[in-house]
Amino acid sequence: MWPYHPDLLATPVPRYTSYPTAAEFGDIGASDYREALSTVEGDVSLYVHIPFCEKICFYCGCNTGHSGRRHRLESYLSALDAEIKQVADLLPQSTKIRRVAFGGGSPNAITPVDFVRLVENLTVHFNLADPVFSIELDPRTMTRDWSTVIGSVGITRASMGVQTFAPHCQEAIGRVQEEELILRTVDWLRDAGVRSLNFDLMYGLPGQTRDDLLDSLQRTRILCADRVALFGYAHVPHMVPRQRVINASNLPDQETRFAMAELGYVYLCTHGYAPVGFDHFALAGSDPLARAATAGKLHRNFQGFTDDDAPNLIGLGSSAISSFPTLLAQNEKNSGRYRMMASQGMLPVTRGIRRSADDQLRGSIIEQLLCQGRARLPAAILAEVKGKLAPFMERDLAMVEGDELIIPPRGLPYARSIAAQFDPYRQQSATRFSSAV
Repeated sequence: MWPYHPDLLATPVPRYTSYPTAAEFGDIGASDYREALSTVEGDVSLYVHIPFCEKICFYCGCNTGHSGRRHRLESYLSALDAEIKQVADLLPQSTKIRRVAFGGGSPNAITPVDFVRLVENLTVHFNLADPVFSIELDPRTMTRDWSTVIGSVGITRASMGVQTFAPHCQEAIGRVQEEELILRTVDWLRDAGVRSLNFDLMYGLPGQTRDDLLDSLQRTRILCADRVALFGYAHVPHMVPRQRVINASNLPDQETRFAMAELGYVYLCTHGYAPVGFDHFALAGSDPLARAATAGKLHRNFQGFTDDDAPNLIGLGSSAISSFPTLLAQNEKNSGRYRMMASQGMLPVTRGIRRSADDQLRGSIIEQLLCQGRARLPAAILAEVKGKLAPFMERDLAMVEGDELIIPPRGLPYARSIAAQFDPYRQQSATRFSSAV
């Protein structure tokens, strides 16, 4: 179904969960962030980052550390409470919070009691307007107490880091988890009222075969996951030192990765799932994400594809990124420095970029291409990129009709590469990104 053109996939490209990407962030002052907060207009979504896991996986590129020391957890949560109050005090009183997402790391690396206190602190300081709550979970450390708390808080969306059901692949990436753990967690979450459950799966893992991937897809379907995020493993040990444990010679080559991505797409689309962008899938007709994709209301942010249309996203916690129409701002990545700054009453933002009118325009084009597969282009930008798009257009992977660029179904695996042609920063950046597929 998908034509394979390795030359068009040879250049690594960003995932474009923001534009400009985090690779272009530079130093910004807390005053920029303070101004953005105090002038917010429209709804706001919150993202709360918990940078801890009880077990660290070899493949993981997330900003996370081991949760073994109780004092470190307590001091982090105390600093997070302080940041919550600072940020909430700066927001206009009319601001309404429509969504709250907890990610990491693994939010369930903290205790259920600590999580309840965190939610209470958010409730006290922010104007929560009957928000949709979502959470990322590690099934290896899931407990019945945690499921009880999820039910009492009213969390209706959850995402589990499954990655693969193949034991030899689990061993290779440092994420050994018996299927029974997944089954038990699914039962607990359904009983707790989770209506939309996502499985994170990966292809391109060390020693992984097409049969391994197919088996994981089948088990995912049988367990009735409402959503599936199928990511290609990004092997970037120069950026993620823990990945040096993984034997690169055992990784599938690019052509095999491409075939795996196609296998996942075909399998899920023929078993009741609607494609959402290029690497997400949701049960057709029933899941809000699938409905948003069908209605042309899909968006993209730091959590991936989403039905969240809030113009403002506030990130809380170390390394969390906030997004406003004119500013992207990231908190201090180092957990220790973050704790010091927040506990001393400082806004812990250290990096970011102001988004010019051109940035906003190009960001909108990139988002439309990745979410809807088409975008209207101003004449000047179309003239600028037409030559860069020629290799894709010559192979029927993209086409221009009037002022609209369209990516047909056969061009889907090249969507990120096509979108990258609108990114002038990419031409200058020395930062290396992940494989296009």
